[in-house]
Amino acid sequence: MTTQTAVAGHAAPKKKLTFPTAYTVLLIVAALVAMLTWIVPAGTYNKLSYDSNEFTVTYADGTSENFPATQATLDQFGIKAELEKFTNGDIYKPVGIPGSYSNVEASPQGIGEFFQAPITGMYDSIDVVFFVLVIGGFIGVVNHSGAFNSGIQSLSSTFEGKEKWLIVIVTTLIAIGGTTFGMAEETIAFYPILVPIFIAAGYDAMVALAAIYLGSSIGTMCSTVNPFSTIIASNAAGINWTAGLTPRLIMLGLGTLLCIWYLVRYAEKVKADPSQSLIYSQKAEIEQRFLGKHSDQPAEMTGQIKLILTVFAATFLYMVYGVSQLGWWFTEMTTLFFVSALVIGVLSRTDEKSFVREFLQGANDLLGVAMIIAIARGVTVLMDQGMISDSILYASAGLVEGMDKGLFIVVMMVLFAGISFFVPSSSGLAVLSMPIMAPLADVVGMPRDNIVSAYQYGMGLMAFITPTGLVLASLAMVNVTFDKWLKFVLPLLGMLVGLAALCLLATVYI
Repeated sequence: MTTQTAVAGHAAPKKKLTFPTAYTVLLIVAALVAMLTWIVPAGTYNKLSYDSNEFTVTYADGTSENFPATQATLDQFGIKAELEKFTNGDIYKPVGIPGSYSNVEASPQGIGEFFQAPITGMYDSIDVVFFVLVIGGFIGVVNHSGAFNSGIQSLSSTFEGKEKWLIVIVTTLIAIGGTTFGMAEETIAFYPILVPIFIAAGYDAMVALAAIYLGSSIGTMCSTVNPFSTIIASNAAGINWTAGLTPRLIMLGLGTLLCIWYLVRYAEKVKADPSQSLIYSQKAEIEQRFLGKHSDQPAEMTGQIKLILTVFAATFLYMVYGVSQLGWWFTEMTTLFFVSALVIGVLSRTDEKSFVREFLQGANDLLGVAMIIAIARGVTVLMDQGMISDSILYASAGLVEGMDKGLFIVVMMVLFAGISFFVPSSSGLAVLSMPIMAPLADVVGMPRDNIVSAYQYGMGLMAFITPTGLVLASLAMVNVTFDKWLKFVLPLLGMLVGLAALCLLATVYI
């Protein structure tokens, strides 16, 4: 009898299959997109852009022609937006010209382009990447000061017995940020801060992740005064941005309440029985990652600690103010966190060598998130180089012709959701699609603001799950795999789809 037969009847344990990492998911998506460039016919719309008091029209063959910056030029090309929207910067990206789609020479993306895409994506997204790394350094310095530990203990005591209000407050505030100025990438800064607080309150990391990401997603989905979606889409559609505002406010309120109810229901279940957590198998690992550096001993709230926490909180508040009121973007936000890290280092009396060590270690902790952002941008690079985004938009516009207006508006929402996978930028999708899609509302006899709402809801719904958006980077912040997130969010997404469809139908028929 051999050694192998001695264990007859006992099959060798099978290796458990696990869901791939975010990096692999994105590379699979990139490969599928590259394959589509071999199947979907390449095509493009002529584009009109404004610069230096004149319009430039770029044709499908790559040639361009200049025209006077007048309303007559816009009317000539069938673009219904007002001239002022271009001259004052409301519309700052090239606009697709209706009826100008044409096929172009195919540009299929091969093996070389596939492997180059993440590298190009890194170059294209370096502003976001560096922002993430500096946030990591900032958090590392704050952790080293000991102030974070004191703050968590203080908040835990304050909310003891009222932990669910953490969910309500965080989700609501971030939803407000999303609906007013499109808070999305900025939320990356909040994960290292809020995850330990939610864990200390007795919840799992999924609750913290969802409070931030659901809040951001529902806010941007139901944007009201967001210049990157509502205003730029309305301008490109040739209507005032206040048109359709009331239905979107109603959708914002209902959608936010639905997200909070869904999340509180899950959170209370986990708090009562931690084994009900979707990430229970990672409980020890995640707690070690986010609470490992925090002492269980009571921390004294000294004047120094209070001052550090004040600077810490003021940094985030000033970031929100800068983005919403001062026109800040990644350069200014990154500078703010870098300066705040230096200030906190001085206040905590951290020596130079320790400061550099903690800052670099904190940045290293978020290096994986930065890489995910770069790879996701690489997927967009493949689509742009493959010239298939406009082709998908053209096919979508043809699909809805001749439909009943009720079916039309719901299908439009679904189409915008699909197109946003290929054009994940809200402003990019708005200026590309609105001049082509908005006139279709005239054909079926409905106001154009319904198209803007369908665009926002469709794009927003896809943002909950699309790998080419921000979701994988957010999951990496908390070390949650994509399959666990899908298991959590899909039931909620189904409810939101139904709610959005009902709201659209109500605006059409009432």
